[in-house]
Amino acid sequence: MKYIRIILLTIFFISCSKDIKVESSLAFAEKDYSEAFQLIEYWLDAQKDYENLPGLTAMIGNENGAVWTGAFGMANENDAMNIENTFSICSISKLFTAVAIMKLVEEEKISLEDPINKLLPWFDLNQQFKDSPPLTIKSILSHSSGLPRESNHPYWSWPDFPFPSKEDVIKELKNQEMLYPSSQYYQYSNLGLSLLGYVVEEVSGESFDSYVTKNILNPLMMNSTKTIMSKEDYGNVLSVGYSSLNRDRNREKVNFFNADGIAAAAGFTSNVNDLGKFAAWQIKLLKSLEKNILSPNTLKDMHTVHWDDELTSVTRGLGFGVYDSNDEEWVGHGGSCPGYRSQLSLIPNKGISYSVMINSSGTNPVKYILGMHEILEMVKKKKGTPSNKFKEMEGLYISQPWNSETYIQSWGDYLGMLYMPTSSPKLTLYKMTEKDTFKRILKNNELGEKLEILRDDQNNITGFKSHQNIYSKSK
Repeated sequence: MKYIRIILLTIFFISCSKDIKVESSLAFAEKDYSEAFQLIEYWLDAQKDYENLPGLTAMIGNENGAVWTGAFGMANENDAMNIENTFSICSISKLFTAVAIMKLVEEEKISLEDPINKLLPWFDLNQQFKDSPPLTIKSILSHSSGLPRESNHPYWSWPDFPFPSKEDVIKELKNQEMLYPSSQYYQYSNLGLSLLGYVVEEVSGESFDSYVTKNILNPLMMNSTKTIMSKEDYGNVLSVGYSSLNRDRNREKVNFFNADGIAAAAGFTSNVNDLGKFAAWQIKLLKSLEKNILSPNTLKDMHTVHWDDELTSVTRGLGFGVYDSNDEEWVGHGGSCPGYRSQLSLIPNKGISYSVMINSSGTNPVKYILGMHEILEMVKKKKGTPSNKFKEMEGLYISQPWNSETYIQSWGDYLGMLYMPTSSPKLTLYKMTEKDTFKRILKNNELGEKLEILRDDQNNITGFKSHQNIYSKSK
C-alpha cells in the first residue's frame, strides 16, 4: 500500500499545470516585459519539476498590486494550483503584527521603549542577566531582545506539530529564561512576536484577529488573508503542505496544524495576490505625504536598520528584514512552517515587489525571487517593439547528457539560450548574422562562436548545431 501511495504522489508531483495572469502597470510602462514573463514562466515551471515541488505560486508587483502572477503544479492530490490558492505564510505573519504594534505606537498607546512587563504584567520569564538593559518592544521587533527563540513547547516536531494555546505559552514562561542580555545579540524569536500579539490584545481590548482584520486586512482589501490556518479551507482554497524530499525523491503529506498561541508570529494564511496588495500599500505609502494605516515616516522607520549584528551580519528593521543585494536595499520577510515556504520581498527605491509561495518544506523561495529579478534586470526591449522575433526557433532542445534540457527563446533582437536546471536564469544571447545563423555575444559585445539552426526538407526546424555538435529539437 505504501509503495502504491508513493507512485501516486510521484505522478501527481510530475503533473504540470500553469495558471498565468499578466496585467498592465504604470511602473512597467517604459519597457516591454512580455518576453521576460515568458522566460519566468518557463523557468519556474521547469525548476518546480527538477526540484520535485508539488506546486508554487509567484507574483511580481508594483504600487498597483500584482503586475504578473503565475501558478504551477498542484495544490493537492487532485487540483491544479491557481493564484487564488492560499498557503501558510508562517513568519511573514510577523510583518502584520509589527504594523499593528506601530499603529498603537503612533496612537501613543504604547512606546517602542516600553518594557514588555509594563504592558504584560504577568510576564515572568526568568531574567538571569541582572545588568541587562530592559526588554523593550523595540528590541523584540528587531530580534535583539535576548528572548528564547520559541515558547516552551515542541510545536515544530514531526508529525503532529502540537502548537500551544495562548494560555499554555503564558503558563510556561516561568519555566524559561533569557538566552542573552537584551540588546546584545541577534536571536530570532517566535516567542517575542507572539508576546507582541498579546500586547496588541491587551492595549486594544480586542482579539488579535479582530484588531488586525479591522485595521489592516480589511482596509487593504486582503480578503483572502486570515490570521489562522482554516481546517475548512484545507485541501480546498488552502493548498496542502508536503515535507522535504526523502531519499526516494518523494515528499510526504504534512499533517494539518494551527499555530494557535503563536499566531502573531507564524499563524497567517494568504496568497500572492494579497501579498501584492500589502506590498503595493507600502510602495505607495513611501511616496505619499498622507497617513494610510501608518504614516509614511513610520513605515520608513520600519524599513530602516535598527539592529546590525556583528556576529552574524544580520540586519533587522522593525519587524522587517533589511538586506543588501548588489548594492540595492531590499526589505521583507520569509516564512517556513511545516509543509510550506514563502517569501515577500520589496525593493523600495524601485517600487518593485516579489512573492513566492511553495506548498512544501525543504526548498528556498528566495532563489526564485532573485531569479525573477535577474530576468527583469536583463530587459532592454522598449514598449511598442515587436516581440518573439524568432518564435519558430523557440522551445526545448535535447542537450543530454551534458544538460537536462536547453531552452531557446527570443529576447528582443537576439536569440536567448538557457541550460536547465539552473538557479540563475541568465540567458546566453546570440546575434543573427545571416538567415538561421547566429553568433554568441561576448561580455565585451564582440561576437563569438557560431550557432546554426537546422531544418529538414519541409523547412521544419530539427535542431541546432554548435561547436560541430548537433542538438535535436524536442517534440
